[in-house]
Amino acid sequence: MAFESLTDFLQMGTHGVYVWSTYGISLLVLAGLGIGTLKARAELKKQLKKRYQREQSR
Repeated sequence: MAFESLTDFLQMGTHGVYVWSTYGISLLVLAGLGIGTLKARAELKKQLKKRYQREQSR
């Protein structure tokens, strides 16, 4: 195994701060994209429902 202990793995030599912060930032960006997509989908569904109801009432 490349690392002798869990602490060595988490520190990754002296690069642990950079590696784990990159993973954290990437996770935040992906979560933000997912949440934004879900919100946009919900808004689109609401708009389409209003349009459908408006066209049905004609």
